[in-house]
Amino acid sequence: MAGESLAHSTINANIIISLGSQLRGKPCRVLSPNMKIRSGAMDDRSMKGLFSYADASVVCDEPRFYDKQQDVLLNPKLIVEVLSPSTEAFDRGDKFLRYSAYLDSFTDYVLASTVAPRLEHFAREATNRWVYTCVEGLDGCLILPNLGVSLTLTEVFARVIFAT
Repeated sequence: MAGESLAHSTINANIIISLGSQLRGKPCRVLSPNMKIRSGAMDDRSMKGLFSYADASVVCDEPRFYDKQQDVLLNPKLIVEVLSPSTEAFDRGDKFLRYSAYLDSFTDYVLASTVAPRLEHFAREATNRWVYTCVEGLDGCLILPNLGVSLTLTEVFARVIFAT
């Protein structure tokens, strides 16, 4: 997200570094916030509603793309959003619903707070039901079994100063 706060940028970088180091040598890779992700119907006449930007994503196996430009990802497994006051409602609502409707590969959604050390996780079950987990406090650890990785809150929120 352009114009993000220091906390937002730090948290996002920490998540990308943590995931990247854990996934090195595995069939999954972490993608930066510059990768577009499908979030709407495919319409060759209009790109409107076709994609969104996430703060980070993970794709496993071979990435699939909308076209030969390879800039709209069709098969992320994990999508991460670092919450901002201006986008939190959209990230929690319509954006999540669009991703879940259009991305069969999408199994994990992580929301990172910028106001407290808190990670929220939505995991898609085989029945297409989403299960919610919230981990709070710097001693916490969010385990992402679908990817075989974990996010320790001390790493995710390192060098972030929260207002008291």
